[in-house]
Amino acid sequence: MRGIQSAAMEALLPVTAILLPSLAYAAAPGGSSSFVAPAGFPTSIYSAYWTPPVATQEPQPKIYDPVLKLTFPKNLTDPNTIPEIDVDPIYYPVPIAGNVSNADAEAFLASAVAQIQEIVTGDSIVGNCSKCVAALNVGKVVAQVIPSYMPDAMVALCEVTGFASKSSCEENYAADSFGPIWTQVLALADISGSDGVYICADLSSNFCKQPTAAPLDTSSLFSKPKPKNAKAPKASGKRVKVLHLSDFHLDPRYSAGAEANCTAGLCCRTNVENAMFTNSSQGIVEPAPLYGAFKCDTPYFLATAALESIGPLTGTSEKDPFAWTVYTGDLVAHDTQNQLSRAYTEYHEVAVYGLFKKYITGPVFAVLGNHDSNPEAIDAPHSLPGPLGQQQSWNYNHVAALWQDEGWIGSASVNQAKAHYAAYSTVNKYGLKIITLNTDFWYRSNYLNYINTTNPDNSGMQAFLISELQAAEDAGQRVWVLGHVLPGWDGSNGLPNPTNLFYQIIDRYSPHVIANTFFGHTHEDEQMIYYANNGTVQSANTALTPGWIGPSVTPLTNLNSGYRIYEVDTGSFDIYDAYTFYADVNSFPDLDPHSGVSPTEGPTYRFEYSTRNAYGPQAKWPATAPLNATFWHQVTEAMLANHTLVSQFNTYEGKTSVQSPNCTNTACAEAKVCYIRSGSVPLGKGCPQGFGSVQSKFTGKNF
Repeated sequence: MRGIQSAAMEALLPVTAILLPSLAYAAAPGGSSSFVAPAGFPTSIYSAYWTPPVATQEPQPKIYDPVLKLTFPKNLTDPNTIPEIDVDPIYYPVPIAGNVSNADAEAFLASAVAQIQEIVTGDSIVGNCSKCVAALNVGKVVAQVIPSYMPDAMVALCEVTGFASKSSCEENYAADSFGPIWTQVLALADISGSDGVYICADLSSNFCKQPTAAPLDTSSLFSKPKPKNAKAPKASGKRVKVLHLSDFHLDPRYSAGAEANCTAGLCCRTNVENAMFTNSSQGIVEPAPLYGAFKCDTPYFLATAALESIGPLTGTSEKDPFAWTVYTGDLVAHDTQNQLSRAYTEYHEVAVYGLFKKYITGPVFAVLGNHDSNPEAIDAPHSLPGPLGQQQSWNYNHVAALWQDEGWIGSASVNQAKAHYAAYSTVNKYGLKIITLNTDFWYRSNYLNYINTTNPDNSGMQAFLISELQAAEDAGQRVWVLGHVLPGWDGSNGLPNPTNLFYQIIDRYSPHVIANTFFGHTHEDEQMIYYANNGTVQSANTALTPGWIGPSVTPLTNLNSGYRIYEVDTGSFDIYDAYTFYADVNSFPDLDPHSGVSPTEGPTYRFEYSTRNAYGPQAKWPATAPLNATFWHQVTEAMLANHTLVSQFNTYEGKTSVQSPNCTNTACAEAKVCYIRSGSVPLGKGCPQGFGSVQSKFTGKNF
């Protein structure tokens, strides 16, 4: 039976959370301090099941797609029938030589492979970077003349040169994986220019170093100059609650009792194992708990428990709903590419948005994450020739129609989403303009970004953003910008040129238009600050706009499950407080049936911290001032003066996970402050590396 955590249960809070000095608030306004999800699965949320829910295993609900007018088949998500081949359409560039006989193609390919092997092993070309670019130039000819032969050639070269393991070679370059994408890249990229260096840097940092950001001419970028003395509007004094969810990563193939401590792939699946004990009588080393584990994505049991907790913890209901929700992307589980498909992506879109509709009050404004496409992370700019420029349109059309079907956006926004890679703008009933972006166009793992790297906006995505921001400025509107892949922090996720461009756009339209930006992707609770003049002077006076990076619902990897709400002023649309909640994944094994006894409770979600209360006192921040970029800069100043505040930030980064490494020395503290102050790849790359994530041990120097 659903219930609120008793005072006695509070003693079970992790020691790290108890010791943190910031928890003067015991709960978010109007909410409870903790919530115990009911045991079992709420069967009434679905009308039919392929596999009915039981107390010991995940359900398999029948998911109906209202856009495609079909019910997804059982074998798509059955944990016992996980596919190993992606059967979706494959796109190749048009061969420049027309039809080539198989014999001629094989001979041509053999000659090319021999040339590449000579380049790699010979001494006629000196230096790994030069060798790599030269080899790519040979590959470019193959991709242009006989493109359909290219994936097999890449797999063979990968294996014979020992570049990667056999399985990795196939996963990265086979025809049913990323092989056709790499073929497009080789055929269309300027291999002898910066494109080739970027590709080689992506393949291995031992080949080439990633180029630095190219000079950016902003003289003709904006149609109007920034208004003099641009200032944010005054607050109205009226506050509303806004929910921020991110990185749900539902795993419908999760299998309770499977290996939760696997050595390869996504754990808690029937097709993985712990290689150290493959031939041991020990069998499963760590059985997957019903509600999830540190190396696994979100099972249905955890998904519903998290969503059930939101209302009680935040004090929201149908009568007192959220004003709106932002979802910063990633619906799909972390399957390997050969297990993914269009249908699997569409399943997640219908299933997760459907759960949001059932449990979350108010409209949801969502963006696509890098996992919300197929192939994973791949989005094609419309500038690619012929059908290559439309190869992901099936997805944009699908999510746009789903968002409209859920009642979250109107027809004008739907048309934008279909035309702009699922990006759109909308003005909510409070007058806030929300602009969403497809951030795969600055993500380093969208390999199509390596075509025409000298253009920081090859897709036109950021031109769309500028147009919408200029319209907002002209109309006197405030804006929130939503994306998935963060453009800065430690600089490990994005590409220099497009994230540098994004930084200049934020500068141009802040602080008077853009109130806040929001991202996900890292699964961690993090923050960024944008400053004037590309961050050349980082001070309280130059801080412009904050970037909020939302915690994930999924525990992957070594994290607790969590989410956040904001207290937002409806005049300035500044954030006046943020409240974060989490569930202790380390406790999940205790919730499984033991010795035939069924559990009486599900996971407990708890209030973790108030942002204002955690950082405001040491930042000497006024109680009535918003948590804007100036606030966050003052927090970083306080962090430099008192490293225990960085340690506290580090604990929250992992949502108080027992797996998070400690950040207790000067090197780590200074790196974290540098990351917070870095809103682009060029700035983040200038920070000390090795302290960016709490999902594994830090590797930074002097640690």
